[in-house]
Amino acid sequence: MKQQLDRITGAIPMHKLVLIGLAAITALSLPLALASQLSAQPVELLASLAVSVGVTALSGWLAGLVARRRFHIESSIITGLLVFMIMEPSTDPFVLLGIALAGVIASASKYLLAFRGRHILNPAAVGTLVIGIVGTAYPTWWIGTPYLQPVIIIGALLVLYRTQRIALGVTFAAVAGSISVVASLLGGSTVEAALSFAFISSSLFFFAGFMLSEPLTLPPRRWQQIAVAVIAALVFAVPFNSGYANKYLLALLVANLVAFAFGQRRGIRLRYLGKSQVGPTTFELSFQPSRPVRFSPGQYMELGIPHRRADFRGARRYFSISSAPTDDGPITFAITVPEKSSSFKRALLDLEPGAIVHGTGVGGDFFLPRDASEPLLLVAGGIGITPFASQLAHATARGEKRDVVVAYATSSTGALPYGALLESSGVRVVLYAPEAPSPLPAGWQYGGSGRVTGERLTAAIPDLARRRAYVSGPPALVNDLRKALRSQGAKRVHSDSFSGY
Repeated sequence: MKQQLDRITGAIPMHKLVLIGLAAITALSLPLALASQLSAQPVELLASLAVSVGVTALSGWLAGLVARRRFHIESSIITGLLVFMIMEPSTDPFVLLGIALAGVIASASKYLLAFRGRHILNPAAVGTLVIGIVGTAYPTWWIGTPYLQPVIIIGALLVLYRTQRIALGVTFAAVAGSISVVASLLGGSTVEAALSFAFISSSLFFFAGFMLSEPLTLPPRRWQQIAVAVIAALVFAVPFNSGYANKYLLALLVANLVAFAFGQRRGIRLRYLGKSQVGPTTFELSFQPSRPVRFSPGQYMELGIPHRRADFRGARRYFSISSAPTDDGPITFAITVPEKSSSFKRALLDLEPGAIVHGTGVGGDFFLPRDASEPLLLVAGGIGITPFASQLAHATARGEKRDVVVAYATSSTGALPYGALLESSGVRVVLYAPEAPSPLPAGWQYGGSGRVTGERLTAAIPDLARRRAYVSGPPALVNDLRKALRSQGAKRVHSDSFSGY
C-alpha cells in the first residue's frame, strides 16, 4: 500500500497535487449547492470562483511583469482557489469587488511582503484578512461542512504525505481540535456536538492540509514545523479577544512569522558553474550561491528551472545536496538521467555556465548523530548516495573519525558515482552491483548482484544490529530495506526517500 502511494504521489508535482485537491473540492461543491446542501447557491459559487481565480491570476501576471519575475500560473490559480474557499460566496457586486481585491492583495503580497526575494506570509491569508477587516467581503470558510469533509481529508492527507508533513498536520489538528472540544464542553455543549463542531463542521483539516503546509512559509526542520503547528493551534483555538473573529487567518500569519524567523530568510540565487559526469547516467552539477547558504549535511534544496514546454512534472524539483557545507564554496547536486528523461532534467543539463537558477529553500532532517563515536550503517540505492556524499565529505573535512559502513546498491556498471569520495574517506564499503570493480579498492567488499535483502546485509555486516542505520534512495527500495533492517535487529533506522525524483 505504501509503495503504491509513493508511486502515485511521487509522479505528481506538489503544486499539481494541491491544485488537483482544490479542484476536486470545487467540483464537489457545485452539485452539493444544487442539492441545497451548502449555504451558498450555485450561481454564487460560480460568480465568486470566476472573480477570485480570474482576478488573482491576472493580478499575479501583472505583478510579475512589474517585478520582472516569472509568472507561475499554477501558484496563482491555487491562491485564487484558496481565496474562493475562504470568502463568503455572493453575486452582490460590492462583495465580488471585495473578493477581487482580496485576490489582488494576495498577488501583490508575494512581492511587497517579501524579504530578499522570499515572501513571508501566506498570500491568500493576507488578502482575505485585509478585506475581512475592511468589511468589503467576509471570510466564512464555507467549505467547513460535513458534506465536503471526505474529499478535503483525502486531499489534505495526500498533500501532507507527499510533502512529508504528516506530523505537522496531525499536531495542528490534535492540539487545535482538543482545545476546541474542551472549550465547547466548558460552554455547555455535549460531547457529540463538541466533536462535530471541532472536526466535522469546521475547516480544521482544510487549513492543516492546504494552507499551513505551504512549503515557502514553513521552517526547514521537522521540530520547527511541529513548533509552528502548536503555535498556530494555540492562536486559533485558545479563547481571547483578538478584535477580529476569524482566528484561522491570524493563526496562519502568526505561524508564518515564527517560521520566517526559523528559516532561510532570503531567496537563494545560484550561478551555474558547470557539470561533470560521475557515472554512466549520473551527472554532478555545480552552482555558486550569490550569498552563503546555510545547510547541514543530508539536507535538500528545491530548485526552480523555468523552461518552455514543461511536462506534467513541472519546473521545480527537490535535490539532496551532495557537497559539504562551506562558507563560500560551490553547492553541488547529482542527478541520474534515464533515456526518457523529464523536461526539467533536460533543461537542467542544457544550462549554460553563468545561468542563474533560484532555490526556494533548504530543508530536511536526515542528519548523522552528533556523537561521532556511534557506529553507523549507511545504505544507499543508486542516486541515494548523494546525502551520504555530503555527510562523509563534511566528516572528512572536520577530521571526524567515525565507524561507518556503507552498503551501496546500484544497477549500473562502470564508474561508481562518488566512488572516489568513498575511497578517500576511508569508510568500509559493501558494494552490490552487476559486477565487481577491478581492482576492488582497499577496505571494500563485493556483496554480489541482485536484490539486496536484510539477510544479505547481515551476512556482509555481522554487527549490523549495533549500528544506527540510515537508508536513502527510491521509495520502494527505502521501504523494503527499512523493514529488512528492523527484521535483522536494527533498532534505529532513519530514511530519506527520493519521491518524485
